[in-house]
Amino acid sequence: MTPSGAPHLVIGDEELLVARGVAAAVAQARTTEPDAVVEEFAAAEMTVGDLMAAVSPSLFGGRRVVVVRDGQDAKKELAAALLSYAASPEEDVVLVVTHAGGAKGKALADGLRDAGSTVTNASKITKVRERMDFVRDEFRRLGGKCGEDAAGALLAAVGNDLRELAAACSQLVADSDGRIDVATVARYYRGRAEVSGFTVADAAMVGDLPGALEALRWALHVGVDPVPIADALADGVRTVSRVASTGRGSAYQLASTLGLAPWKVERAQKQTRGWSPDSLAQAMRVAADCNAAVKGGEEDRGYALERAVFALVAARGSGAV
Repeated sequence: MTPSGAPHLVIGDEELLVARGVAAAVAQARTTEPDAVVEEFAAAEMTVGDLMAAVSPSLFGGRRVVVVRDGQDAKKELAAALLSYAASPEEDVVLVVTHAGGAKGKALADGLRDAGSTVTNASKITKVRERMDFVRDEFRRLGGKCGEDAAGALLAAVGNDLRELAAACSQLVADSDGRIDVATVARYYRGRAEVSGFTVADAAMVGDLPGALEALRWALHVGVDPVPIADALADGVRTVSRVASTGRGSAYQLASTLGLAPWKVERAQKQTRGWSPDSLAQAMRVAADCNAAVKGGEEDRGYALERAVFALVAARGSGAV
């Protein structure tokens, strides 16, 4: 069992997970004293004197939580003082240090670990598989249940931002019996899914020019930002290229090899028909040019996206067999 005054280290740069890690440490401290006072400091601005004043025993008693954010920015003297305190913490003071991870300030993070801190991993979630797991874990945490296909549908409709995904999970569980399937996701997020960049990309990758242009024009009409649409086009080309290069096989087997969700591999397998290695290479150049244009190279970003859709469909046609 962790000693009541043991420090907490929340390491990583995923904002939602950092916030939850700090909140969990505060909640743990308040299980024994609901009125525990919380003080927060930015490491870059904190002095050794500030730390000593914050962690010194209070004349009036009472439990306190001292949160030092962005520990990687702590000056050398403060980092040394934090490690000295962590080696012999006060019983009624809980020190919580957040740290972005990486090389900067690594000695502080390592020292806090060695001092017996409770460590919470808050690293950025970058892989599709990890985001799928996050969604499914979030539903379980809320008392619901979600299959892999429904998690994939939610990612396609809502995007990759963890805060938005967590809010979506909460909404779906609150407004349903807790058993979430693809139909549930479609019912609540149909409008967003229909005008997402992925809808444009899916149509373009199968050569559906009218469908891709209609989706693109509607997306721009309702205010979807051009950047995620360009990113979705690039992701579509990249995914089809990766799946095509592996040859035939089970979507579930290839998913493990490629680090993609099985539903995404299966969809890409269907989209590979009509593409050749040369036409995919051409599509990669189209996607790269589109990204450069949309992210600063051209004034009319909508036209750049439309031009890319025409070029992708044409590239696919040149690779038809």
